[in-house]
Amino acid sequence: MSAADELLDIVDEDDRVVGQSPRGEAYARGLRHRCVFVLARDGDGRVFVHRRTPTKLVFPSLYDMFVGGVVGAGESYDDAALREAEEELGVRGLPRPEPLFKFLYDDGAGRTWWSSVYQVRCDLPVNPQAEEVAWHAFVPEDEVERRLSQWEWVPDGLDAYRRLKEYRRSTH
Repeated sequence: MSAADELLDIVDEDDRVVGQSPRGEAYARGLRHRCVFVLARDGDGRVFVHRRTPTKLVFPSLYDMFVGGVVGAGESYDDAALREAEEELGVRGLPRPEPLFKFLYDDGAGRTWWSSVYQVRCDLPVNPQAEEVAWHAFVPEDEVERRLSQWEWVPDGLDAYRRLKEYRRSTH
């Protein structure tokens, strides 16, 4: 089964399931679905940053400071966060990611999804999937901040990162 055939729950503005659709159709028709964003840090507190491969269905070849992806039909956000983090980092036995907050991403151009943001510590050696990740490194957060204006980032990840910084300010 290709990624475009993966079945997703379609949700309303209150994140209630209103139907299901194959991923490719959900993207093509701008149907609201669910995604997870996991900020992965190593033991030194550095953030896992990667560049997506040019073959990705959405935002090919752009940089991202989150691992994650779509929530499958019938799957919980928490289960999707662990599955996606392990898949994208290429590890097994990761601790369950800690949920932080949810928001509705909407770019105003037909891309909209409920987004649940998590964090996790990854002390395991990473081995990302070559078909998903073209480049990766654990990067100090001050370098991530410097690179925000230098690299082309996935827009939903940038929005999630901005909201994460606001969340940290409001909870500390």
